[in-house]
Amino acid sequence: MPAEKTARNAERKRLRNRSVRSATRTTIGKAADALKGGKPEEAEASVAQAIRALDSAASKGIFHPNNVARKKSRMMSKLNALKNA
Repeated sequence: MPAEKTARNAERKRLRNRSVRSATRTTIGKAADALKGGKPEEAEASVAQAIRALDSAASKGIFHPNNVARKKSRMMSKLNALKNA
């Protein structure tokens, strides 16, 4: 009996994790496109949204906190380079 319950819980968590992971990756991709676009205002807004999504996913345990920190750092360095250019 416990194995069936564990399987149900695992499936429910897998589906939730998949949707959050997908949405987070989408926002990261949009931020990357905005950074390549060359408009600092748009890029800043999309990077902020991506950082919120990454922090949310990390707090839920979907992404490792070090992975999130690395992605945030790289996005911010690209944004600062775009602003200073």
